[in-house]
Amino acid sequence: MTDPGQLFTKDLCDAVGREALTSRLSEEFVLADVGADAVRSLLTFDDLNAVLSSCAPEPPRLRLHRDGSPVPVERYTEAAVSSRNPRRVVRPEALYRELREGASLVLDSVDRMHPPVAAAADDLMRLVRERAQANLYLIWGESRGFDTHWDDHDTVIVQLAGSKHWQVHGPGSRPYPMKNDVDHTHTPPRDAEGELQVLWEGVLRPGQVIHVPRGWWHTVTGTGEVSMHLTFGFTRATGVDWAEALVRRLFDEEVFRRDLPRFADPDVRGKHRRELAARLAELAEELDLEDFLAERDARFPRRTSFSLPWPVQGDPGPDALVEFVPILAPPLSRADGKVSVTVAGRRYRFPEAVAPVLEVLAEHRRLTLADLAERAGQEQERTARAVSALARHHLVLVR
Repeated sequence: MTDPGQLFTKDLCDAVGREALTSRLSEEFVLADVGADAVRSLLTFDDLNAVLSSCAPEPPRLRLHRDGSPVPVERYTEAAVSSRNPRRVVRPEALYRELREGASLVLDSVDRMHPPVAAAADDLMRLVRERAQANLYLIWGESRGFDTHWDDHDTVIVQLAGSKHWQVHGPGSRPYPMKNDVDHTHTPPRDAEGELQVLWEGVLRPGQVIHVPRGWWHTVTGTGEVSMHLTFGFTRATGVDWAEALVRRLFDEEVFRRDLPRFADPDVRGKHRRELAARLAELAEELDLEDFLAERDARFPRRTSFSLPWPVQGDPGPDALVEFVPILAPPLSRADGKVSVTVAGRRYRFPEAVAPVLEVLAEHRRLTLADLAERAGQEQERTARAVSALARHHLVLVR
């Protein structure tokens, strides 16, 4: 059984090759087999039962689909009140009935409910350097939950249990369609006879992984047995994101804050437009992709997690486990005897002595305090003080 926190950066990269994988992301279909052992610890039926019981997800986070249409929530939930707020509670017996009759269960953001899936999602985020979310799909029989469709984000599908039949048809009529798009006439690819094109067809079994790029049409059906898989979705930065970042910079420019000369002569309006265009071109030249992506990484969110009692009381001991919170390792900047990091859009400054601790944690992510001190070349007492400071700012967890 392998570490779910290395499912993508190690297991998948070992199977495909890191450079081969990253160069094909969002552009090509990818099939790999990381082995059933690599996915066994992600999510079992016992784990799923525990999540459904303890987290009590309700629609639309948990929902059922059958033959391309949503199952009415009244068929498997009932009205309830929690802390004086109305909600829908899933009725186990009704859920079982719908699943026996061919419904597909979808559970969104299971990475926020089950730590091993969260570890795998974080690992994918470190590989693609984009935000990711994991949804669960569960079905029995030969039915299908959804019609032939495409997704507005890139997906990595990991088969956990049973099997599922896939047809991947490829990109449709609109290259790189987006969620918020101006053209929604995106049709699937067809051959000369008008039949759906099939680029790949096969049955996924536990440990097999596929990557389906954004906008690629696909058809998924049951094989007669159970199927449980995770879909990890992520949205890559596009030119639109770069342009939006450029627009945000325009608020610092007086010429863009100025009112448009609506009632001026055409010559005056033309001159103003040329001033806007010229300054816009200058700013576009200044905002290169490296700077844009660095700014995007600096705003990358961190998971909400807690580390009581250590951020409130005392310093941890040598056996305490220290875990780095930022998903992407932030660059360090040094000035005037201080070290600075920017995480989730916030800038933090610490004494220079904290820098070796940050560097070791960024590389190894999880260590005992004693190991951390040794790798950082510091006394344990000094490292404990640094860890306490980092914990108070939600940059490390202490267990």
